[in-house]
Amino acid sequence: MHDTLFQSFFLIFTGAAVIASLALYTRQPLLVAYIALGVILGPYGAGLIQDVALLSDMSHIGIIFLLFLLGLDMQPKALFNVLKQATSVGIISSLVFASAGYGIGYSFGYSHTESLIIGMALMFSSTIIGIKLLPTTVLHHKHTGELMVGLLLLQDFLAILCLMILISGDMGSINLVQLSWALLALPLLGLFAWGFVRFILLPLIHRFDRFHEYIFLLAIGWCMGLSEAANVMGLSAEIGAFIAGISIATSPIAQYIAISLKPLRDFFLVLFFFSIGAQFNLSLLGDVWLISIVLAAVVLILKPVTYRFLLHRQSESNALAWDIGFRLGQISEFSLLIVYVAVSKELIGDQVSVLIQATAIITFLVSSYIVIFNYPSPIATSDKLRRD
Repeated sequence: MHDTLFQSFFLIFTGAAVIASLALYTRQPLLVAYIALGVILGPYGAGLIQDVALLSDMSHIGIIFLLFLLGLDMQPKALFNVLKQATSVGIISSLVFASAGYGIGYSFGYSHTESLIIGMALMFSSTIIGIKLLPTTVLHHKHTGELMVGLLLLQDFLAILCLMILISGDMGSINLVQLSWALLALPLLGLFAWGFVRFILLPLIHRFDRFHEYIFLLAIGWCMGLSEAANVMGLSAEIGAFIAGISIATSPIAQYIAISLKPLRDFFLVLFFFSIGAQFNLSLLGDVWLISIVLAAVVLILKPVTYRFLLHRQSESNALAWDIGFRLGQISEFSLLIVYVAVSKELIGDQVSVLIQATAIITFLVSSYIVIFNYPSPIATSDKLRRD
């Protein structure tokens, strides 16, 4: 079926409205509904939507806006303080998860390179699920939110290092020139953002703050512009978006921008979860179902236990350590990006690709259920746990 962009949007958002209604009536999380809709309508399901690549590219904008909004709510001093605390936990936990993924992949007969990539995919937790299921008051004003953001940002930077290794096409070596440039590019981008905001952006906002449409466009332009600059400098669009947000976090207009962009963010996040389901090749599932379940079970058990142990050693309470552990108890959208790059470099085949996708979907769904039914979240099915 030849599908136009309008037809695709019609099927996605009308279908999402219907399936979301069913999910709410049956007290199921909405994220599950969006992924299920992708499986149903995508090329490996009913085939009503074929051009998933375009939708996937568009859905990436939702992640960029999510990181931009996070930056708007993080004061620079608070960010540096929480990164100091998150660094050791983030690095040690990532090594534990990577080792587990490598060991499981190798024990199931996959090659050294394939097992390394499986290990990479297990290192990171989902920024979208972790933040989306965290109540706004906790995210913005409490230590739990600050610590989670610090861990996720550190993981994002580690993911960029992994992507650089994959892009070099050689798992046995690292392009030191490219890696050194990335380490240098981050402070350079931050310095540029600070100067641009202070001498150009804030004067424009102060001069024309009566024109709300202009402020809205200026915010989008700044977010997308710095994201693209980060891409050009060898970083990720997500890191660029976060720096864009934090660079204007101290401005009085930051909260207005955050409120204005939330509907736009949610629009693209629906596309993101739909595209995850739509890209899942059901025909290969029979070859990888067992190891997918094993990997998912290890992630769902090992991540909460590891975070609880490491955070408790840093004098965090048991309740907070378990809370963060379960909220980060899945693999990441970065894992899907790692799969894409690894396939394009012919480092893995379709079977490993489907294996990691299946593990991602299982952990996305199960961890969402665990959080929604046991911890406060904006989309909890229980009135007692629902927190906006």
